[in-house]
Amino acid sequence: MYKFFEEYDEKVTEELTGNFKNIITQLGENPTREGITDTPERAAKAMQFLMQGYDCNPEEILRKAMFKESYSEMVVVKDIELYSLCEHHMLPFFGKAHIAYIPNGYIVGLSKLPRIVDVFSRRMQVQERLTDDILECINKTIKPLGVAVVIEAQHMCMMMRGVQKQNSVTTTSGFRGQFEKIETRNEFLKLITSDLK
Repeated sequence: MYKFFEEYDEKVTEELTGNFKNIITQLGENPTREGITDTPERAAKAMQFLMQGYDCNPEEILRKAMFKESYSEMVVVKDIELYSLCEHHMLPFFGKAHIAYIPNGYIVGLSKLPRIVDVFSRRMQVQERLTDDILECINKTIKPLGVAVVIEAQHMCMMMRGVQKQNSVTTTSGFRGQFEKIETRNEFLKLITSDLK
């Protein structure tokens, strides 16, 4: 994961620590018990880390790594791991994203695509919006001939609680420009499902 988190806000950490201490108490646990004494502060810092995407500008990340280039074939970055929190239960969902774009005079540094995934993942999310956020950011910023995003993820809110389906995988997709053509879309889908040697 691209580490863009630099430091914890002391005031936020203090407030969150108090909130987590209350939650632990209300759930019936003793917050002064050995092993749990530092848990409220650890949880406060963990939540700041997991939610750090709110403080980042994804378009700026892409703009800083745009390069003029005449290449106009498909560029694919697949199997980008992602971790996010479902906004309904604040439980994790995790999986991988596959991104492709067809340059239109500009290419972007390859590492920036996973960084964009991280920025949007490190917010309270639903997978559908996460897919659109990534897609629209790339489309708006580098203005390619086409962009495609597919995300496959497992949701702890479905695995640990509720329907408790441990093997379910949710797939979402979005396509713009040239990827709305079935032949271009199929080429992308073939590339992300094959193991090229």
